[in-house]
Amino acid sequence: MLMIHKFKGRELNIVLDVNSGGVHVVDDITYDMLDYIEPPFGKNCPDQVLEAMESKYGKEELEEAYQEICELYQEKLLFCEDGYEMYANVAVESPIKAMCLHIAHDCNLRCKYCFASTGDFGTGRKLMPLETAKAAIDFLLEQSKGRENLELDFFGGEPLMNFDVVKETVKYARSKEKEYGKHFRFTITTNGMLLTEDKIDFINEEMSNVVLSIDGRKEVNDRMRVKVDGSGCYDRIMEGYKRLVEKRGDNEYYVRGTYTKYNLDFSRDVLHLYEQGFDQISVEPVMEEDSIEYAITEKDLDRIGQEYDRLVEEIIDIKEKGGFINFFHFMLDLDQGPCVIKRLRGCGSGNEYVAITPDGDIYPCHQFVGHEEYRMGNLEEHTFNEEIKKEFAGAHVYSKEACRKCWAKFYCSGGCNANNYIYNGDIHKAHELSCQIQRKRLECAILMQICQQFR
Repeated sequence: MLMIHKFKGRELNIVLDVNSGGVHVVDDITYDMLDYIEPPFGKNCPDQVLEAMESKYGKEELEEAYQEICELYQEKLLFCEDGYEMYANVAVESPIKAMCLHIAHDCNLRCKYCFASTGDFGTGRKLMPLETAKAAIDFLLEQSKGRENLELDFFGGEPLMNFDVVKETVKYARSKEKEYGKHFRFTITTNGMLLTEDKIDFINEEMSNVVLSIDGRKEVNDRMRVKVDGSGCYDRIMEGYKRLVEKRGDNEYYVRGTYTKYNLDFSRDVLHLYEQGFDQISVEPVMEEDSIEYAITEKDLDRIGQEYDRLVEEIIDIKEKGGFINFFHFMLDLDQGPCVIKRLRGCGSGNEYVAITPDGDIYPCHQFVGHEEYRMGNLEEHTFNEEIKKEFAGAHVYSKEACRKCWAKFYCSGGCNANNYIYNGDIHKAHELSCQIQRKRLECAILMQICQQFR
């Protein structure tokens, strides 16, 4: 399927050739003409195109624009054939290379939008025993087969509530690296409530990445991210985050927030976090049923789009003044980009990536935990459902009808399987609200890349 996508930003006319990934900045006449033409192309501009556009442009310049489009087509830079579908079912099943270890199904916060039922995933509050964590490491070592580099994310709930097991698990995994010819890359996600200097030092020494949860401005954060007693957590966590990042040096981290209907001006939260000294920032939209008071709905999309546009301007301004900020959702490599398999399947949930609960249950990812129909097995029972793994391995942009027709498919890779299932009942049915927000972010990301190249 030949496909292009056009949009405007910062007085630029931008055209994306979906199948090649080529991005073109074009003049007004070319931008307008692309509404009327598609291959196959003839020697001269078609009469119906001339008739449709002659009230705005002269015949000579229309013919010139048409020839330029033809040249781009001949050079395989515009209206390219789809070269990806042939790979959709190649090497479908992959060894598991990444694991989300639910080290704690408990939390010392009661965030109002928490998809994990305030930390216990609806299964009761519990901490993962060390033996289960070791069994999870053994499972990953076995299932990773020839994969050398493995990733493990300590997750919760709040993983610092079970920090001794975190440390012992890292120690155990490191002890197996040489024997198995593997290398572990650890990540931890924390709400910051239990950060102390010894924990900061351990995290900075052992964790390749750390995700620090905070929503932005104090009033925004403390409205949704509350302690058990209902009070806010901003003052408690901010200084700990600053100390961790200051001591972290060049190692990866990012602060990660959630925006809701209550803070549709979320660009102000991004800028607040930047002003507090954080330059690696992610802010995600909440996903909830429309009936929930703080839920984002389609009625909010215009406002959200305007806010992303504002964020583009703010980030460009920061960089032009010599500052640096990396907004996670505007990260895009237009030159190389991800490999073919990544473009088609995204995060690899249920196939290359699984989640393990404190009881040793195996799920496709952290958001599937508690959905028993997608329980893949159990470590203690030595069970693992390969059929579920095959189902997720077959979830790609060509197995999802809406994705097949979408210009953004090779960048979002089919979206979130969990959102698809939770809101549409099928991992192959794209969640349209998520898709619309993602498409806007991708336009902004492409625009940012173009502006950086033109600096």
